[in-house]
Amino acid sequence: MQAERQLATVRIRKLVPGGQGLGELADGRKVFVWNALPGELARVRLIKQKHSFAEAIAEEVLEPAAERIAPREPADYLATSPWQLMTFTAENEYKQLLVQELFGQANVALPGFELTAGGAQYGYRNKMEYSFWGDDDGLHLALYRRGSHGKQAITGSALALPGIDTAANSVLAQLQKMQIRAGDLKTIVIRSSQKGAVAASLFVKAAGFPILPLPDSLQGLRVYYSNPKSPASVPTKLLQELGDCRLQDELLGRPFVYDVDSFFQVNVPVFELALGRIKARCASAELTDMYAGVGTIGLSVATKAVELVELDPATAAMARVNAQAAALTATVVETSSEKALAYITSGQPVSFDPPRAGLHDRVVTRVLEALPPRIMYLSCNPATQARDLARLMGAYRIDQFEAYNFFPRTPHIETLAILQRRD
Repeated sequence: MQAERQLATVRIRKLVPGGQGLGELADGRKVFVWNALPGELARVRLIKQKHSFAEAIAEEVLEPAAERIAPREPADYLATSPWQLMTFTAENEYKQLLVQELFGQANVALPGFELTAGGAQYGYRNKMEYSFWGDDDGLHLALYRRGSHGKQAITGSALALPGIDTAANSVLAQLQKMQIRAGDLKTIVIRSSQKGAVAASLFVKAAGFPILPLPDSLQGLRVYYSNPKSPASVPTKLLQELGDCRLQDELLGRPFVYDVDSFFQVNVPVFELALGRIKARCASAELTDMYAGVGTIGLSVATKAVELVELDPATAAMARVNAQAAALTATVVETSSEKALAYITSGQPVSFDPPRAGLHDRVVTRVLEALPPRIMYLSCNPATQARDLARLMGAYRIDQFEAYNFFPRTPHIETLAILQRRD
């Protein structure tokens, strides 16, 4: 009886920015449903219930939508790529509609735009993070089940570049051989260059973790002790480093170096499309690049001098390497953007590529004080970008706006806004 009370039949009305289908329960509460598409009638299992809404997973689709297809990874897709359930054409159309809806809700008028699909639907991610699971059959790679704290054993992901899963499984095989328990492990982060060079960071819970050899499938491996009291995989102490953990990719003909622990765009071919558009429209002698990462935007767009502001030490270190190799004056400022406000001035353009939280409030306030002539704002979260642009629209106009499908088969969207200061 308890299991039956957790089931409901729901008609899906639309998709929401988080990626779920939106419906309504018999008691009037909204319900956000994974594995569901607009127009579908589905039997759903409730996985979370609150006073005003619920979350669910569709277990049986009674009336499927025309755009529904069989997922490539039927057992695993909800964990990493929950939009495998629809045609790629439908995915791109829904993403464009979601962007329009988010900016409309923020009262930001967008110029006409299309979503650039570019690149591959699968096998594009240059970074994956896997957890571990142990059972009677031994140690496995794992991912968290959607809507729960439970894990499911996997062998890899269809989204990953091929070398990533090869490397992950070679490290797994070594851990199995050494009879390492899942309870002593947190996660493994694997990165691959576009040419197939692979490096990894393994996060473990034991400060006395045994020494690992370097598998043939990796050019570099770091083993970090990570405080077991923290659920996050963050370094507490470097236990071991083997080989070379630096990777290199080309963007617009320029080499950029990054390492396994630094930030670099996940979908390089599509990022290069966006970077090319920024460079074509916004090339400038001097530029301030906030949330600069390893310097990909600033070093590509500036022609004479650039300040690269980056908080993360590992990423800032790679920015210095790229700055030293650049044929321009490049200064790396290792601090948060909200502590580097003096670098936002009225005399030169500024670029932003912030995390999902968007621009810090103090950064927006400083922009409105200094009024730089042009802003390039690349965002991995259209909702927070719309919020930020709503504050800037009195002083700026949108000169160009574009959306990109950086993350095919997932709900995530990247958007680019180029702003021009109003006269």
